[in-house]
Amino acid sequence: EKDMIIGHIGARAGSKGIPNKNFRVMHGKHVIDWSLDQLIDHEKVDAVVVSTDSPEMYEHGLKRGGLDIGLRPNELATDTAGKFAVWQHSLAEVEKQTGPATAFVDLDCTSPLRLPEDISGAINLFQADAPDMVMSCCVSRKNPYFNMLELDETGALQVSKPLQGHVLSRQAAPTVYDHVGLVYVVQPDYLRSAKSLFEGRVIPYLVPESRSLDIDSPLDWEIVEFMLGRQIEQGLR
Repeated sequence: EKDMIIGHIGARAGSKGIPNKNFRVMHGKHVIDWSLDQLIDHEKVDAVVVSTDSPEMYEHGLKRGGLDIGLRPNELATDTAGKFAVWQHSLAEVEKQTGPATAFVDLDCTSPLRLPEDISGAINLFQADAPDMVMSCCVSRKNPYFNMLELDETGALQVSKPLQGHVLSRQAAPTVYDHVGLVYVVQPDYLRSAKSLFEGRVIPYLVPESRSLDIDSPLDWEIVEFMLGRQIEQGLR
């Protein structure tokens, strides 16, 4: 059977940390375009769609060749609407136009440091391993078994997840991963039937920390802008 891979970008207009961050310009491009270009250019992606509640970004997506699925329904446009429900809506609307998909690939536009090889690697892992979902991750810098802390009832610091026999080094603690938004590859039947992200077999696709930073706060913006500038200097972009 021939592959039919949908490339998806979800981009809300609002953001508490940085207003309209997905459409702000970084290094001469709208932030969304650093991700949208990668889907449009990727040889394995057959159809591209932008799901948004912003008329401006919606028109932009259509101009770039995105499929017309209309603006996001109101119940999916709030900041409490989950990623999974947005994906389910997009999948249903796109498949009306393309027929059944074999994979649904989502890129977070707040992760513009991803390289095309990150998308290819995640798709290849999905096709080789046949999980319900592949999710990009990096090894976490902070570890709840070692240096992440909570206050106890007396207001004193305790390790979040203490183990028997104190963990004296991070190397001795269990490995913990950060879920990062570079790329998700989802099995369409799973996406249709599951209620949430981790209901099925979700496996990690490991990416380096240098590409894993996402834009959530003004500080993140400065760091990502710097790192993207470095990628441009190195000829990676």
